Amino acid sequence: MPERTVRHPKVRVLIPTGLGLNCEIETAEGFRLVGAKPDCVPLLDILNRRIERRLLDYHILAFVGGFAFGDHLGAGFVYANKIRWKIYDRILEFIEAGGLIIGICNGFQMMVRLGMLPGFDGDYRTPSVALAPNDRLGYRDAWIQLVADDKSPCLWTRGLHKIELPARHGEGKFVAGSQDILQKLEENHQIPLRYADDLGQPTQVWPNNPNGSAAAVAGICDPTGRVFGLMPHPDAYLYPFQHPQWSRRRYSGESAVEEGGLSIFRNGVAAVSDRLTSATPATPVSSSHGVD
Repeated sequence: MPERTVRHPKVRVLIPTGLGLNCEIETAEGFRLVGAKPDCVPLLDILNRRIERRLLDYHILAFVGGFAFGDHLGAGFVYANKIRWKIYDRILEFIEAGGLIIGICNGFQMMVRLGMLPGFDGDYRTPSVALAPNDRLGYRDAWIQLVADDKSPCLWTRGLHKIELPARHGEGKFVAGSQDILQKLEENHQIPLRYADDLGQPTQVWPNNPNGSAAAVAGICDPTGRVFGLMPHPDAYLYPFQHPQWSRRRYSGESAVEEGGLSIFRNGVAAVSDRLTSATPATPVSSSHGVD
């Protein structure tokens, strides 16, 4: 079982749900386990501004996995357009105010279609990367190994070295619009997680790299490290016994009781908590001046 953690009652998380999204319960549980207070709110209520709290009243926005609007026109396509024309200005204000965002699988696909990532030079509107159909076509669901970049600014992956997570998608191949974009991601250390082989080295080889992503990219962040998207599912590995090798490792003495995906949620909440703790009255951290 994950160890009990210090509660962070001030850290509020908004999780859009419905319309094909289907990982909100696991994602909310991940945030609850590390002490935050998640609110699962129907996406239509958010798009139509029918929620009591304003976006800037939250500290974290979590876009979960699933198949929003059925992905009939491509993964995250309709989802991104709904966000773009309904509430994207408010989300950009949320980022500017210091909010954290995580997008998992379908959420990540939607974020890159919006141009929210990679966010070069504060530009969150221009798409420059994509998540294309896997090299081996079809939906693949398997556990994969990831290696973290300890020089990345990503707040969500601080302290991580290696981690195993389930990956389950048919459109997860990371493609950059140009070699210059990929090089800039590399130079800025905006690739916090990569698919790795059994030796912990980034790999292009299937099945360790399940989709053929360029540079073994499993996730990217913006230059601030606050906005992060990844294809594997940290929400699907919250407890040690969820790992398929948990029992064998447990009794063989291997270090298998790692936190798994919970460490990613813990890092995000800790980053907000640190900011709330260190904030002065002259440095507002949540909205007392709404955007509606």
